[in-house]
Amino acid sequence: MATEAGKDGAGTGQAGRNPEIWERNLRRIEELAARLVAVMARRRHVPPELQGPSPELYLKAASAWMAEAMANPARLIEHQAAYWSETLRHFAEAQRTALTGEKPDPPAAPADRRFSNPLWDSHPWFSFVRNQYLTNSEAVRRAVESIEGLSAREKQRLEYFSRQIMDMLAPTNFLATNPDALQRAIETDGQSLVDGLENLVRDLEANDGELIVRLADDSAFRVGENLATTPGQVVFRNRLFELIQYAPATRQVHEIPLLIFPPWINKFYILDLRPGNSLIRWIVEQGFTLFVVSWVNPDPSLRDVTLSDYVEEGYLTAIRTARKICRTKTVNAVGYCIAGTTLALTLALLARRRKAPVGCATFLTTLTDFSDRGEMGVFLEDDFVDGIERECQAKGVLESFYMARTFSFLRSNDLIYQPAIRSYMMGQTPPAFDLLYWNGDGTNLPAAMAIEYLRGLCQQDRFARGGFPLCGETVHLSDIRLPLCAVACESDHIAAWKSSYRGIRQMGSKDRTFILSGSGHIAGIVNPPSKGKYGYWSNPDWPSDPDDWLAGAEKHPGTWWPVWGEWLAARSGRKVRAREPGDADHPPLGPAPGTYVLRPAPLPEGLRRGGGGTGTAFFSCDAASFPLSCCTAASI
Repeated sequence: MATEAGKDGAGTGQAGRNPEIWERNLRRIEELAARLVAVMARRRHVPPELQGPSPELYLKAASAWMAEAMANPARLIEHQAAYWSETLRHFAEAQRTALTGEKPDPPAAPADRRFSNPLWDSHPWFSFVRNQYLTNSEAVRRAVESIEGLSAREKQRLEYFSRQIMDMLAPTNFLATNPDALQRAIETDGQSLVDGLENLVRDLEANDGELIVRLADDSAFRVGENLATTPGQVVFRNRLFELIQYAPATRQVHEIPLLIFPPWINKFYILDLRPGNSLIRWIVEQGFTLFVVSWVNPDPSLRDVTLSDYVEEGYLTAIRTARKICRTKTVNAVGYCIAGTTLALTLALLARRRKAPVGCATFLTTLTDFSDRGEMGVFLEDDFVDGIERECQAKGVLESFYMARTFSFLRSNDLIYQPAIRSYMMGQTPPAFDLLYWNGDGTNLPAAMAIEYLRGLCQQDRFARGGFPLCGETVHLSDIRLPLCAVACESDHIAAWKSSYRGIRQMGSKDRTFILSGSGHIAGIVNPPSKGKYGYWSNPDWPSDPDDWLAGAEKHPGTWWPVWGEWLAARSGRKVRAREPGDADHPPLGPAPGTYVLRPAPLPEGLRRGGGGTGTAFFSCDAASFPLSCCTAASI
């Protein structure tokens, strides 16, 4: 466990004057080094095809670059001349400031929070390192941008992965060129480096040699104790889900109940973190009878479960159960992320079957048109999906490990490198942050369902183009005709808002509302009124171009929750006496949050569970993990 700076005399400002501490730390280093060697010897094997894009992408890019260089050598010479000119200028600037003591000139590039330490601006060495890194990054960007002969998707992937390489090589990721880490090492008599090595070894041991950076303090949270505490009861359970009905918080409630389908890539309590930011608690306090689905964490016994099974055994069963308990003809439904996509499939199926048990629907950060897959698209080409399919066939599930790793690399600086720097270089304990704790509490996907989703929806876009086969029918986006509201998030890196808009626009509903929330995939949704953050846009018109929609939209302060609550209340019927959870045919089976949410992801073959698996970010390959996993130990 990392020790506090200054403990036992460390961090007193008398670096090197505590021989007892140095002797003790040397013994700790020897012990940790032995543990490090032992754990790396049993590191899990990750298939090469899931470590990065196919080599064919790089070979094609290299061939295109060489062809361009031969056809247009002047452009190559221009790039090289500009690069070396900048490099020589940085070197001369570093020499001048070292000799004169003057402050270096600031970089021309926009501010980068990785370089917030004042030494990046005032110290000749750090200023040179930063400026040269930014020049190198720009040279790589320009080289990739100038390549011709690649398709748009190939170009997007090349740009993404080259950016990942440059982010990995940032000077902040190495101890010798990170002033924050060096300063802390001096202030703590090297204690922070020893603590960082201990954090590194602990994380490796917890995951049998796989470097998974812990993002949150696992000991600070317990689901059902200080997370997911809104009162309620489990009123139904089958092999795929538990249905939770929440206790009323008002004397009267709207007649038509609300049923929320959260994504099964993570667990439902993102909507019920703590009382102050719980959407579930807020909904109950607005006078709605609320049901929420808590999905099971699949193991290989569910390998053959398909999207049709999720619809029949999950959605339709939950809808039918909520209607029976409340004795209503309809329920209103909410789907979040992949659960929103599947809610749309379910509604299209019901329309095909000429049934209408859902009165209105709300889609949160939901994709139904996958023609533009955004940043996620770089992982949805055949090289990755073929590898995922082989892994699913072998294991029976798509392990949460791979999904969490992919999502982390979409924001690698925030979710991988910066947490690793704080933990392994600075020797700090991860923060007690509920959202990051939830972020690491991932779940598996059944093999059949995962491949069906990736192939039929993400790659082939069959729901928006030609129709998607489901439960013996072929369903289309245009089949959906009930009143609907969609909420997308402006900086969402998983479900791009423009793609969400295009999908909603293709639905057959005449009563449609689209809301664009500020912030990203999670923060834009989990945004309680008390925070007054981010804001949202609204526009009753539906132009074909989402940019035109935004240009004509009105910006509002704060969260979208109240305006959505009004929209929902207008479609939820009259007020009736509040309902307690369950009925004679559906007696309470246990208190919320239930039992399924407490199940950890079934372990991958060859891995054991260490000291907690939540609140983590994943390093994807040897090259990506090298700088941070080795620099601390080597520098000690």
